[in-house]
Amino acid sequence: MQSLLQHPQFAGSWRMLVAMLMSGTIGLFVVESGQDTATVVFYRCLLGGAALLAYLSWQRGWQKLSALQSGYLLAGGFALVANWFCLFGAYKLSSISIATLVYHTQPFFLLLLTALGSKQWPPAAKWGWLALAFVGVAGTTGLDQDSHNPLLWQGVGLAAVAACLYAVATLTTRKLTGVAPAQIAGLQMVLGVLLMLPLEKTSMLVMPALSIGALLTLGLVHTGLMYNLMYSAFQRLPVTSIAFLSFVYPLLTVLIDFWYYDLTLSASQYGGMALIVLALVAHQRNWGVYPRHH
Repeated sequence: MQSLLQHPQFAGSWRMLVAMLMSGTIGLFVVESGQDTATVVFYRCLLGGAALLAYLSWQRGWQKLSALQSGYLLAGGFALVANWFCLFGAYKLSSISIATLVYHTQPFFLLLLTALGSKQWPPAAKWGWLALAFVGVAGTTGLDQDSHNPLLWQGVGLAAVAACLYAVATLTTRKLTGVAPAQIAGLQMVLGVLLMLPLEKTSMLVMPALSIGALLTLGLVHTGLMYNLMYSAFQRLPVTSIAFLSFVYPLLTVLIDFWYYDLTLSASQYGGMALIVLALVAHQRNWGVYPRHH
């Protein structure tokens, strides 16, 4: 049992799963905060960065970075913060569900960028199950509704940019093997604070209690805790596992819409959830797209 818990695949999988379950509630807290995008991103970076760096100092986990590692960290930090800015804006222009759907084209960007970098393409079965999972995500959201609304498509564009940026952040983080996740994420949050400083923001002193509570949760839970888990998972798991486990995020988002916003699900949405689960199980068990003949 002890050896199983310490196995990199298992240790990375449970961390990634918990992080994705947390991610599924981000849209809810962003929308319920009632604040503009710059304000949400700024306080998420400020509070999350403080929590991560405090934890790192308590653990005495600071370590010196090489010039190359610092470059990867800065590139990942810029991509991560820009990704949040685009995604949170997409929530308000379209909807949480539609933005989340488009955002989850990121596993395709992730696999494509990895393949281009290594010149080694994943097995065809991996692409097949990934495509099936994406079809499942599409089925859960209903992108065809209100398709003539220009704001919807602006939101779609922002979410697509966010997806590409998230893939870049993931790949750069994987280059920082051996560096404490709290140090990586904490320093990236410091960069985020600096990037957000010139923009106009709302002070917490004039916010209602609900907004303050939402921002505290986004900073301490969805950043301080979640990114420590997620970056630790990135360092343990292959890209294909990261890509597939990330589909837990949109599945939970739809369930929250169903519970919190009284969303009524159609048969296609239930079917979409079933396809996501099938694709996840197939990936984890390394099933082929076609059965083998003996």
